[in-house]
Amino acid sequence: MMNRNMLKQAQQMQKKIQEVQEEIAQATTEASVGGGAVKAVVVGGSRVESIEIDPDVVDPEDVEMLQDLVAAAVNQAIDQSQELAAEKMKTITGGLNIPGLSF
Repeated sequence: MMNRNMLKQAQQMQKKIQEVQEEIAQATTEASVGGGAVKAVVVGGSRVESIEIDPDVVDPEDVEMLQDLVAAAVNQAIDQSQELAAEKMKTITGGLNIPGLSF
């Protein structure tokens, strides 16, 4: 049976987790690839907010390269966002692997 102190600690942890999840949902990460040719900004780890493409990299003869750069920038920004989320959660969990809280 859980005593009151443990219950209080669990409630405090839950509140901290909710606060960090809100921070993560609003966090912005940015990645640039191709020497700055393509830049992607991701919010909350899952929503692309913007993509900037240097006009000099747009080559109608090589659309595939541009597509690869866009995909790489978006994936890198998402990866950075997930790393940020994991670091933020680690401050609460102390590095413990808690089921349902992995990022």
